[in-house]
Amino acid sequence: MLELAFSAQDLAHTRFAFSPVWEAVASVRVLRQPGDYALHLPWVKETRARIGEAGLDIGLLADLVAGARLPGFLAATPVTPVPELAGELAELRDIPAALVRRSLDELDPPRSAALNKFYRDPAAGLDRLADLVEAYWRLAVEPHWSRIRALLEGDILYRSRLLVEGGADALLNDLSPMVSWKDGTLTVAHAHVSSSLPLEGCGLVLVPSVFVWPKVFSKTDSPWQPVLRYPPRGVATLWERGGSPTSGALAAVIGRTRAILLTELDAPASTTELARRTRLTAGGVSQHLGVLRAAGLVSAHRAGRSVLYSRTNAADGLMATSGQVDC
Repeated sequence: MLELAFSAQDLAHTRFAFSPVWEAVASVRVLRQPGDYALHLPWVKETRARIGEAGLDIGLLADLVAGARLPGFLAATPVTPVPELAGELAELRDIPAALVRRSLDELDPPRSAALNKFYRDPAAGLDRLADLVEAYWRLAVEPHWSRIRALLEGDILYRSRLLVEGGADALLNDLSPMVSWKDGTLTVAHAHVSSSLPLEGCGLVLVPSVFVWPKVFSKTDSPWQPVLRYPPRGVATLWERGGSPTSGALAAVIGRTRAILLTELDAPASTTELARRTRLTAGGVSQHLGVLRAAGLVSAHRAGRSVLYSRTNAADGLMATSGQVDC
């Protein structure tokens, strides 16, 4: 169990971000142990086929993520809210050799031959690793990135609303069943970690990540800002092809299509994502969202390159009355 003690300064420095490189790294663990990540089995099947067809050897990456503890340099804490892959790979190539060796020394023994080679020449190893992550990303993550990114941005939007409405208590107690907040301390239920640390004014970076589900990951290694990676709200819908069931009573009031869209907006989503889930045209989704927005049931917020739609409090109340959600 990890306990992180917050000061007022730590709360002030706590922020959100997400990380393309981290998603790639975490997804390799899913490929290695798919039984632990049943939600992602459709992705595992597709991605293994892609990697096999391309003949890509991901052995170095697999060796780096094999243990309970990951090397800190493998996915550094994001320094911007929405980093791009190229920028994160450039940072990876610039990790100091001493930091690479320190991180490798902390891995569970024994080290593979590939990791020993990396240890002897960290600069060359980082170049190989960055090239491998990029090649792997193109095959495994990029085909789904627009959907993943929309889910991550939607989660941040939802939790920003929680922070506004309920403060740090509402935000930090809603991240995951494995995370709890009480009396200025954030407790994370890790199986392989047992420590109590003050954040010492650094704050915490909260990173939603689809491929950590159903777990949470933390990193408190120097010199990076501490980070907590948790599953985003709505991750269970990520690989779904069909829509969610809707209430007949709600459909009778606002129409079946608009009831479906409100049901899908349990987590914020873009027009494109809603069209994919519901199998409606993007134009049709946009038209119905416009009507729902005019009625005060949906709000729109720009998040990076996307416009995300979310239910308003009035819509939540309407759906609770019709039996759609538990309050």
